[in-house]
Amino acid sequence: MSTRSYKDAVEHLNSLQSNAAALEAARASSRLTEFAIPEMLEYLGRIGYTPKDLNALNVIHITGTKGKGSTSAFTDSILRHTLPNATIGLYTSPHLVAVRERIRINGTPISEEQFATYFFEIWDRLIANDVRQFPHTSLMPGYFRFVTLLAFHVFLSFKVNATILEVGVGGTYDSTNIVPNPVVTGITALGIDHVAVLGRTIEDIAWQKGGIFKEGVPAITVNQPPEGLRVLEKRAKELKASSFTVIPLEPGLSNVELGLAGAHQVQNASLAVALSRSFLGFQTPLPETFVTALRKTRWPGRCQTIVDPNRDNVTWYLDGAHTVESLECCIQWFASPLVGLSRGEPKPLRVLVFNCTNGRSGSSFLGTVHSRIAAQIELHKSNDDADLFFDHVIFCTNVTYADGHFKGDLTTIAIAEDDLAQLKTQRELASAWSSLLPNFPTSRIHVLPSIEHAVKEIEKLRSPTHVKVLVAGSLHLVGGVIEVSGLSHAAL
Repeated sequence: MSTRSYKDAVEHLNSLQSNAAALEAARASSRLTEFAIPEMLEYLGRIGYTPKDLNALNVIHITGTKGKGSTSAFTDSILRHTLPNATIGLYTSPHLVAVRERIRINGTPISEEQFATYFFEIWDRLIANDVRQFPHTSLMPGYFRFVTLLAFHVFLSFKVNATILEVGVGGTYDSTNIVPNPVVTGITALGIDHVAVLGRTIEDIAWQKGGIFKEGVPAITVNQPPEGLRVLEKRAKELKASSFTVIPLEPGLSNVELGLAGAHQVQNASLAVALSRSFLGFQTPLPETFVTALRKTRWPGRCQTIVDPNRDNVTWYLDGAHTVESLECCIQWFASPLVGLSRGEPKPLRVLVFNCTNGRSGSSFLGTVHSRIAAQIELHKSNDDADLFFDHVIFCTNVTYADGHFKGDLTTIAIAEDDLAQLKTQRELASAWSSLLPNFPTSRIHVLPSIEHAVKEIEKLRSPTHVKVLVAGSLHLVGGVIEVSGLSHAAL
């Protein structure tokens, strides 16, 4: 029997993606809610596990609208530094360049060989055990469900001592929400996102996120909008959490240079500290091991600066911000004196590379970008002009290569083919930018069909000073830029 490779595994996994029409139909029906957890439990049983088995993973379950990935990374680092002889599992999404990034053991993605081995163990079990309780349940789970099952299988196989489990979308009906007794649950800052699935108000979204609370398990969150906080507190009581705590910013972090850039990371780090304290049973002031861990935390694609090793005088600023709130944090970071603002030296040539996935409000996002730039310029008394802060803006799809193909790990069929072919979203973004800034030269607004086209456009730019490129709006876009620009070694 021939050995099945990582490439084979990725191809099989990609076959489980839903196309745009199927996603739209699912959202319009009740299947995303009514059968979400029962079907996930059924798949779990078909691969040979019970929900009770998952309790052995010692789960820290984390959700939220923004910062859940960063909080997970901080928490993972704290546990690894505090428990150096333990085995720590980390499950996050999405990935940037390779799908195996989603499943980490002691901070390192599982290898291609490990991914392929465990993948086909799960795949073969699902094929062999094909009896289904619900008639409409598909033989194979969808992409995210499968990777979640794979993560559980990997972590149980490694006999991890702790698991940091990041929710995919929402909480109540998320595929990760089948662990009966996590050790502690946490919710990062709430905001508006995934409205087609989670609802259009903070209250709706808080209800979904609060669904990860469990009976007898501590529930911890950060300061939230009052209407969201009321719902979270109600959910904690309804689901019988052992406690509900709203934590302030951790006092000891004020003088700590966190490993992740951006002022907003202090809140994420504070939540990570609280979750780790709860998990470890520590109630002491900030331990030195926690401080070291927070300083050494790395999480690619979030407020990340990469000096291009292949192109002279080009620096990339990568942030997968894809909500209004996270874009505000992104621009607060980029439009600051130590990053993107002019500081008396010759003005750098600044480029924005941007995309957003279908269903998110691009014009609202771009309005946030511009208003935050203006506020930052005023705050720092810069001579920059907010309307001409960027010298070029590039709106491109998330397609990896100029020939229209994706890198295998980055393949997506969730975007309508017509939208991609006609660059519908990108043209709408360009139109929104022109409406927002009517004096911005149209010759410097670029609508491009792939990430490779965008990188080549940047390579054409000539500047006597530095070229600073901000990539934002989509983690898929950030991952594609890392791949195409040859930044993987420096960025990941």
